[in-house]
Amino acid sequence: MTGKELFTPTGQGGVVYNVAWDAAKVRDGVTGKELLSLFGQGIAVMSVAWSPGGKWLATGSDDRTGKVWDAATGKELLSLSGHSSFVDSVAWSPDGKRLATGSEDKTAKVWDAATGKELLSFSGHTNTVYSVAWSPDGKRLATGSSDKTAKVWDADTGKELLSLSGHSNRVYCVSWSPDGKRLATGSLDRTVKVWDAATGRELLNLSGHGNAVNRVAWSPDGKRLATASGGGIVQVYAMDIDLLMALARQRVTRNLTTDECMKFLQVDKCPPIP
Repeated sequence: MTGKELFTPTGQGGVVYNVAWDAAKVRDGVTGKELLSLFGQGIAVMSVAWSPGGKWLATGSDDRTGKVWDAATGKELLSLSGHSSFVDSVAWSPDGKRLATGSEDKTAKVWDAATGKELLSFSGHTNTVYSVAWSPDGKRLATGSSDKTAKVWDADTGKELLSLSGHSNRVYCVSWSPDGKRLATGSLDRTVKVWDAATGRELLNLSGHGNAVNRVAWSPDGKRLATASGGGIVQVYAMDIDLLMALARQRVTRNLTTDECMKFLQVDKCPPIP
């Protein structure tokens, strides 16, 4: 891994959303014009997420509820009641049929997105659940917590499959690679870790951050990982072996040792670097 910062995003097109102390807002991503303001939750809206088809928005709030809204009209469709503290995170399943929430009550829950019925409650963390994320196939759910761990659960049964320990402080965010084989976590300890999503083995530790890492996101092809941390910094890491080798050939003047290949490239046999 080079840790080279490739770019710093400054904007995006289309329709965007933001959260505020009293509402979630939908804005035109090109003009910035406010399209909708979604009122109906507590003092602070903690999280927001689009449904896969873009028809609905989900929000989580300090009023201990999640809500589902019509993204075209702003009409409240569902109120999800069951948590006993702030709802800090919301995430739609890939097929849009279920919604996951994470809360300061130390649990995550899965809800039927059509009826609002609570389907599962995940108990296992010992502190706030800051982040929830569905695997690309919708079969697993990852959670990140203030207890310094991330966990992977069976999304159909609620069974805990993996507990990922290695961070020295709160885990603020979790993100699946597009192929579902790796999981990235970001922490208050200023590091990002990449894990084998099948075994729970730590694959990489990315320590080049000056502040807490608040968000991590994979590129659609899984070849790069973006991280957002305090101080207004976005860093992009190369995660693909071919991309890594291309960068190495630009910078390295000798062949790597076997130990270096295992540590930095995650391969047992070193490819040649002319």
